[in-house]
Amino acid sequence: MRPLTPLAALAALAALATVTACGGDPTGTEASKGAKDTVTVRIPDPGNAGVLARGKKDGSLDKALAAVGAKVAWTGSAGPFAPAAQAMNADQLDIATGSITSGITSLSQSPGFAFFTATDPDPVGEGILVREGSDIASIKDLVGRKVAVNKGGTGEYLLLKALAGAGVPADKVERVYLRPDQTAAVFNAGQVDAWAVWSTYAVAEIGSGKAHFVADGTAIRSDNYSLNAVRSEFAERHPEVVKALYRYLHENSAKEKRDPAAYLNVFTDAGPTAVNGKAKEVQIGFTREGGTVDPIGAEDIKRFETVARFYADQKVTPNKVDIAAHLLDIEKLS
Repeated sequence: MRPLTPLAALAALAALATVTACGGDPTGTEASKGAKDTVTVRIPDPGNAGVLARGKKDGSLDKALAAVGAKVAWTGSAGPFAPAAQAMNADQLDIATGSITSGITSLSQSPGFAFFTATDPDPVGEGILVREGSDIASIKDLVGRKVAVNKGGTGEYLLLKALAGAGVPADKVERVYLRPDQTAAVFNAGQVDAWAVWSTYAVAEIGSGKAHFVADGTAIRSDNYSLNAVRSEFAERHPEVVKALYRYLHENSAKEKRDPAAYLNVFTDAGPTAVNGKAKEVQIGFTREGGTVDPIGAEDIKRFETVARFYADQKVTPNKVDIAAHLLDIEKLS
């Protein structure tokens, strides 16, 4: 995922093991039908922050789904989109969240899912992160440097997009491919010079006062939308459940944007999942500047196509992915 936005609430071998740990769970293929008329929708556990975390705690998500004869089964935990896409393809997950960039990469591999919502690119919570005191003051200063990215996902996109915008050939900067959850230690140890990253991981670094963005999403002119995906067969069989989930995410993402603090530390304000101090202030600021969960519109699709073409031009994907073939119009879903 992308930053902990409303969509991000739905965080790669360890992540894949967590997401697919549901393989033998009774909430598998047949359980999607549910007992009698109840439909079970499998969603990654949202953790300690965001719209779904609050909905899990206060029961509002259960109520919204019950109105259409459905219930949620929290399956594994939220994480990178690539393993979640694999879990959907394997009928082990029904809903997941990811960026358009990781989505395009996953769509190039016989997908069994489609996207049904879009959240505008994060203007301030993603970008190229450098340590305080670094002599890197612009994207052009990255020439000859090492930059940590997650392969085929948001990080690689942000770096390539930033370099293209600054007129810097991609081969002039060394990409160091790392899992996002393993990069902080490498970055802080000075083993890479910069980190192309999004708010899920940037908040802690910026909040510590030891790092800052040399260019954020606005400066990079990022088209990196956050999207919700649904397993294709589930959407075909249970469109009313998908629409109910969309309405819930749309309405509550708007509430989160107005009052970000109410959606942080939902279950605990201590421990590794809690956000406190300066990091909490940073996250609140990012959320206020972020978007809400909306239907996928014509203008969004044009920007999706731009990313798909960019990825093909940059050889991230072998060919241009036909992303339009994997989008759902939530308002016409039936």
